[in-house]
Amino acid sequence: MPFQNQVSTQPALAVPGDIASLNPTATFPAGEGALVAATGGCSVGVFGWVQSDGISVANAPPSGNTAAPDGFVHRELTAQINSFSDEASLTIPEGFPVTVFTAGDFWATSTTAATPGQAVFASTTTGSISTAAAGSTVAGAVQTRFVAASVCAAGELVKLSTWSHAA
Repeated sequence: MPFQNQVSTQPALAVPGDIASLNPTATFPAGEGALVAATGGCSVGVFGWVQSDGISVANAPPSGNTAAPDGFVHRELTAQINSFSDEASLTIPEGFPVTVFTAGDFWATSTTAATPGQAVFASTTTGSISTAAAGSTVAGAVQTRFVAASVCAAGELVKLSTWSHAA
């Protein structure tokens, strides 16, 4: 681990995948321990699709599927640091439990600037988040049921919500 090189006067706002409010949440209807990370693992703080086996979750849809993601992969501390030289990881290893949230308010890193009320889109290759007007076409992405609930610049944290739909 390298020597500390930064001191913040305030705690971090959040970590991608954190729950952002006390509003109700809902999970993908699967039994306890029924969903696990697919081959290669599953990233936290982005969207996930349940694969055709009905068990594994990946950050990309099953082959040939263009449907919206099944939900958002919440950070439940199941990600592991697998390399000795890494300081942190947001990857759930293959076979470890994954919870996919279909509703709620969460923090995520947006690849685009966001304003409240914009639709949230999920990349069909990585599950990463971008925002645009509802009904827009975003190359390589599908619209989710989430909307942006805060302002952010590209590469910053944004609050995603299924409850806040104000423009």
